[in-house]
Amino acid sequence: MTRIAIVTGAARGIGAAIAARLAQDGCDVAALDVADCGATVAAVQALDQRALAVGADVADEESVARAVERVASDLGPPTVLVNNAGILRDGMMHKLSADSWDRVLDVNLRGAFLMCRAVQPHMREAAWGRIVNLSSTAALGNIGQANYSAAKAGLQGFTKTLAIELGRFNVTVNAVAPGFTITAMTRGTAERVGVPFDEMEAEMVRRIPVGRAGRPEDIANAVAFFADERSGFVSGQVLYVAGGPRA
Repeated sequence: MTRIAIVTGAARGIGAAIAARLAQDGCDVAALDVADCGATVAAVQALDQRALAVGADVADEESVARAVERVASDLGPPTVLVNNAGILRDGMMHKLSADSWDRVLDVNLRGAFLMCRAVQPHMREAAWGRIVNLSSTAALGNIGQANYSAAKAGLQGFTKTLAIELGRFNVTVNAVAPGFTITAMTRGTAERVGVPFDEMEAEMVRRIPVGRAGRPEDIANAVAFFADERSGFVSGQVLYVAGGPRA
């Protein structure tokens, strides 16, 4: 049976890698993002799976409702959801604006809530579902990221609560928490703080026991485990994918 998966923030980086990995595992994929998902759709189709690009702001309730309705209409009822969409608005707490706080919480945490609420009726009807939320090692605390850390820690509590609420419907809910991973977002962070990315990567790698930075495919492989048919007895868990206990 072909599962229909929704991946948010799927235009590039980790989201695009997750979409491709789920396609490798036999899912048809809806790629949601505010950016163009044409490349992600092409990658999924190259793996002989159906794909759909949907423009959506996950922080907007009506946008989410329209997006999920379109996925259900064009591909079929979604029973796999990966909440990957996220943004950064870094700054020390005493300099952090209320707008930067709100926007990060809206996209990273409210967005996951809205997506889960919109998709879960399809999972209940199918009596099967997989939800994977993208947290971060920042949930454990990271200087200059009070907003992002709060959102990612909130996602972990949200994950555990949904696992309890939805378990009786044969729906599992888990979280993947990446460590330092090479993406456009991390490159953008280096640019904003005025540090060459190679120097930032070298400094981060010194703290990682396995001796390298993460790749989007590393995160996608962890998501694929939770999304698999065979992972039905694993729920409410947070898996740190960081090359060590914390990196």
